[in-house]
Amino acid sequence: MAIEKVREYFRKQGMEDRIQEFDVSSATVELAAKAVGVIPARICKTLSFADPEGGCVLIQAAGDAKVNNGKFKKQFGFKAKMLSPEDALALTGHAVGGICAFAIENKDVKIYADVSLRRFDTVFPACGSANSAIELTCEELYQHSGSLSWIDVCKIPEEE
Repeated sequence: MAIEKVREYFRKQGMEDRIQEFDVSSATVELAAKAVGVIPARICKTLSFADPEGGCVLIQAAGDAKVNNGKFKKQFGFKAKMLSPEDALALTGHAVGGICAFAIENKDVKIYADVSLRRFDTVFPACGSANSAIELTCEELYQHSGSLSWIDVCKIPEEE
């Protein structure tokens, strides 16, 4: 189970006790915000996109952010195409609703953090299941997810 891999990862970091598991679903931004008790924007959603070379790109973004196709293409050199739930699971080891950038062993998965998250002191990404989260600072998120860089490929509501 993916949450067990994530739990083991955070156990090695001495942070396992920070993982929250809920009796309700946290599979969407809205459900996660309700479960955690924060505004939806503070939920760190992890979006999975097909890489033309066969791998995938994971983008960690604020819950209220939307990918800007022009910025995405400029950043990566190809069009944004979301992975199917089956492909996301196969590449990341995490199912849709619990996709996160932790404990990923596939070298063909490239992880990035979008600057839309930096508006907040802490954010809440999933932990490999549809009923989990962990509160992390943006720098902890960046470090523990193995992000390659901070990027700017999203727009937030006030930019629309």
